[in-house]
Amino acid sequence: MRTGPFTFRGGIHPPDSKERSKDRPIVAAKIPARVVVPLLQHIGAPCAAAVTVGQALNKGDFVGTSGGFISAPVHSPVSGKVTGLVHVPHPSGMKVPAVSIENDFAETWKDLRDEPECSGLSRDDVVGRVHDAGIVGMGGAAFPAHVKLSPSHGFAIDTLIINGVECEPYLTADHRLMLEKPFDIAEGAKLIMKVLGVSRCMIGIESNKPDAVAVMKEACGNGTGVTVHAVKIKYPQGAEKMLIKALVNREVPLRGLPMAAGVVVHNVATAAAVYNAVRYGRPLIERVVTVTGDAIREPKNLLVRIGSTVADAIEECGGFSREPGKIIMGGPLMGFALPSMDMPVTKGTSGIVALSKETVLHNDEFGPCIKCGRCIDVCPMGLVPSVLGVLAEKGFYEEAKAYRVHDCFECGSCTYVCPSKRPIVQFVKLAKSLVKP
Repeated sequence: MRTGPFTFRGGIHPPDSKERSKDRPIVAAKIPARVVVPLLQHIGAPCAAAVTVGQALNKGDFVGTSGGFISAPVHSPVSGKVTGLVHVPHPSGMKVPAVSIENDFAETWKDLRDEPECSGLSRDDVVGRVHDAGIVGMGGAAFPAHVKLSPSHGFAIDTLIINGVECEPYLTADHRLMLEKPFDIAEGAKLIMKVLGVSRCMIGIESNKPDAVAVMKEACGNGTGVTVHAVKIKYPQGAEKMLIKALVNREVPLRGLPMAAGVVVHNVATAAAVYNAVRYGRPLIERVVTVTGDAIREPKNLLVRIGSTVADAIEECGGFSREPGKIIMGGPLMGFALPSMDMPVTKGTSGIVALSKETVLHNDEFGPCIKCGRCIDVCPMGLVPSVLGVLAEKGFYEEAKAYRVHDCFECGSCTYVCPSKRPIVQFVKLAKSLVKP
């Protein structure tokens, strides 16, 4: 049992900047006349197109089928007609295959498998429904959810953790979801517990969200095995390994999965999606996205159809109040700066943050490492980011392996505290992309 509070070493305390959107209820965004649905919205193998140009679709029909076990199918978020099989830019910088769909605005659903007594379904039925619904980790990692529900032999899982921390600055989508859909999250957690065969589920929420803590405690009830815990306010508290340390005081082995520590972690939005897939048969075709930043006229938490563009979401918020200096998909510490607003919203898009030119530092100059050690103090993985940054800057990518470059999960804490403004996390990303683990 937890006897904490526990926490992890390192971490930072950036301004949370959540005041713009945290009190804004979730509202449904206007459905666009055209959506472009990427066939790669998850970690793992991309989907194969399951449609042809000119084909009529109902909302929820398959448009892409899984390309392997670590993959997840993709569905049409609208009813309409396929107008093209195209390639679109992805936040990773690649272009990925996608399906362009013209919306007929009829909103005609495919036949859904409603299951009022979903708690009585077998484990295989639940996992099958989760897979068929195309559910992935909605905290940003986009790992196929059905894989986490099928732990490898040899892992003794005894605890489910539901992640409601949302420690990234600006983002409030999970916070609003906990306030407005606590029953869906709680019921999704209970279904996942049944599949994993565990009797303990711990929901972690940062202590600066007392309203969410209270609502979730009420929704979970007593005697269910589901407990709610307020955890320390510290970034990156929402990272899987950090939250496991905070809640159960276990260390995930280096390069290992949470399963190796007897734990499975799912995001609150993922738990809600699991409930809606198993109970109502609804595939993952929309998600809550925080659209915020000091360049957004009216920040909102929007329920957005997958395949809508960033431009669509920003327009829904009244457009820009001032000229943006940077538009980020995700949060400012782990998100991706976008080269274009034509980028489609995906299953892993938790936020769109538009920062004004006054807020963004446009100084591309950075100084040499002064060996102050601040990056070492804050690194939650116990790495030496200063050395990793220098090695990558000089092109010594193979040498960076000796300093565990692949153990970095790119939280950006090192870059945040560096007095020389060195882009350490960007150097690390470069090295990781060029060196095999």
